[in-house]
Amino acid sequence: MDTFIKIAHRGASGHEPENTLRAFEKAIELGADMIEFDVHVCKSGEAVVMHDATVDRTTNGKGEIVGKALKELKSLDAGKGEKIPTLEEVLNLIDRKTKVNIELKRSETAEPVTKIIHNYVLNKDWSYDDFLVSSSDFAELKSFFDKKIPVKLGVIIRKGNSGLKNIIFRKYSYLDFAKSINAFSIHFSKFLASSKRIKEARRQGFSVFVWTVNSESEIKKFKARKTDGIFSDFPDRL
Repeated sequence: MDTFIKIAHRGASGHEPENTLRAFEKAIELGADMIEFDVHVCKSGEAVVMHDATVDRTTNGKGEIVGKALKELKSLDAGKGEKIPTLEEVLNLIDRKTKVNIELKRSETAEPVTKIIHNYVLNKDWSYDDFLVSSSDFAELKSFFDKKIPVKLGVIIRKGNSGLKNIIFRKYSYLDFAKSINAFSIHFSKFLASSKRIKEARRQGFSVFVWTVNSESEIKKFKARKTDGIFSDFPDRL
């Protein structure tokens, strides 16, 4: 990859409430190349955009997303009066102004996300190339791959999910797993993004993105390590 990618983590979440339309609008305003956000499926079946499995941290409510229907989720305040958006609402707002990185947060997200992507490509003038789908849940990422949708895939590597500890894929290294699903990119936590790991992933043909990098000194450090892109709460710093 020749171009460095500036990725807004949960939108411009250093400026506005994370994973809200307000944060995504800010990311576009600040010139992000790509916007990353997280998807869960709620009780009534809709794909909703939120990082945690519960609403406790980022809203004025309590409880698990899977236990709440969309109507109840929409009654909550996600910060500054913002509502928890659906995946469709986020895509309608972004409207191809940037690329999008959809992170599958738990099981049973691959199916609805696949359907929505297909719909936006077939009926709303989006391209499959506008999307990057990633996850640290290797089983869910494999499930998405098995649907044979022509979308780039990213393997998220964080402490505890190197692939060797995953009960389904424990016999593979994360690079072997990434090859098995024809992944486009490896997404390292900044705590695991050593020069050696970055170099080896790039040598094997993967683009390398690092998350979540906010300080000027760390941004400079990871750019020097030849990463292809950085996730930041402050995309204006990239």
